[in-house]
Amino acid sequence: MSLLRAITTVGGFTMMSRVLGFVRDILIAAALGAGPVADAFFVAFKLPNLFRRLFAEGAFSAAFVPIFAGMVETDGKEAARIFAEQTLSILFVALIAITIGAEITMPWLMRLVAPGFLDEPDKFALTVQLTQITFPYLLFISLVSLLSGVLNSFGRFAAAAATPILLNLCLIGAILVLTPLLPTPGHALAWGVAAAGIVQFVWLYVALVREGVWLRLPRPRITNNVRTLCRRALPVAIGAGIYQINLVIDMIIASFLPSGSISYLFYADRVTQLPLGVVGVAVGTALLPMLSRQVRADNPAAALHSQNRALEFALLLTLPAAVALFIIADPIVTVLFQRGAFGPDQASATAAALAAYALGLPAYVLVKSLAPGFFAREDTKTPVKISVAAMAVNIVLSLILMGPFLHVGLAMAMAASAWLNAASLGFVLWRRGHLVLDDRLKGRATRVLLSAIIMGVALYGGADCLSPQLAGGVMAKATALVILVVGGAVVFGGCAQLTGAARLADLRAFMRPAA
Repeated sequence: MSLLRAITTVGGFTMMSRVLGFVRDILIAAALGAGPVADAFFVAFKLPNLFRRLFAEGAFSAAFVPIFAGMVETDGKEAARIFAEQTLSILFVALIAITIGAEITMPWLMRLVAPGFLDEPDKFALTVQLTQITFPYLLFISLVSLLSGVLNSFGRFAAAAATPILLNLCLIGAILVLTPLLPTPGHALAWGVAAAGIVQFVWLYVALVREGVWLRLPRPRITNNVRTLCRRALPVAIGAGIYQINLVIDMIIASFLPSGSISYLFYADRVTQLPLGVVGVAVGTALLPMLSRQVRADNPAAALHSQNRALEFALLLTLPAAVALFIIADPIVTVLFQRGAFGPDQASATAAALAAYALGLPAYVLVKSLAPGFFAREDTKTPVKISVAAMAVNIVLSLILMGPFLHVGLAMAMAASAWLNAASLGFVLWRRGHLVLDDRLKGRATRVLLSAIIMGVALYGGADCLSPQLAGGVMAKATALVILVVGGAVVFGGCAQLTGAARLADLRAFMRPAA
């Protein structure tokens, strides 16, 4: 499978998930608003997601896939399957222990995650209760991450990429069906999260069986390969998960800010997750197994080509997205979320955070695109050192900026730390000779930036012309936003063609299978 075909497969399903995610978030905003119940649920939802993205998607994708894909390349499918079973048994035992420990210690764990809630006992108690409901999600979704790694290594990206759709469907169903039956909408959503983990696991295991791969649960044994995996997983959990760690740091600090601050950051991050997920996650997911096979096959030229094309594709989509989110943050948030319990003040506060997050969007995606360059070569230590430095910058800047800018300062700090992370990863890869920017990438990156700036000017002017509609009713606002989005896409696409930033003919070359 070619790199672009793999990226578009993952990105296409991720786009479907993000669209459903917006429907979900619109319903959540209308039901919860940005008050204490919303803050409590978002903490309850974020905690198991943090562990999933750090230790499951982050550590096991980045540490497991290179080993598994390499074994498929050199030792055959059966040897790789046995390794996957050994890993599954160890992961299952570890997850059971983590889940039980977290359920028992949740009141104390929450003092670390949301210490600012202690001043509001009811809000703190609700957060503990909701997190105890959602936390078993970690068990099932982490197993899903391992199954995804197996499928991705075989070049089967569709089933794994579709699993987030099931989460969104479960949460939408919980809001519509369970809310009248439970004390708060937060309780309904928490049970929806727990159910989603089971549904996603069953879905992906069936997909794996259809590929002819049966994974049993043998007695846990620490083999040499499993030992190597565990040794690499811990540093990768930090290195690959810096974005999530920064979000949690923001959540801890935001718990000391006025009520609603966590919700503003959550809603803003949800909008940012559309391009980040569709492009960043898709590029990283598709690139890692491909680079791993090329490195294992001792084909550095192919690896450099894959790295350059991944960066080119990432910049082509994220630079215009970042400019658009920054320029029209207010209309986006207003149309998506301003209804029910989510009023104009909450929309304005969320839009300010979205604009700040947008400044770091290209960096978030570049990190996803550059990290596989280390992981494919089985280097997990260097990204850790870089990510720790970036995280320290984020903490310092957050503490400095939270005073004058409140929650927006936290988003600004995170954007700055993401740029530091991306620049450092790129510099180290370049020094090692693993990242040599070819003439095509250098030329097109400049043209993409120019096209995005022209599009931004057009969006600014368009928003000014449509200001009466953007201040009108729901349909008028939605229509104006559609005009801005479509118009911006047309302007960027036209400029990209004229400047040579991207050409339709290049898609055929992109779609050719990689070496």
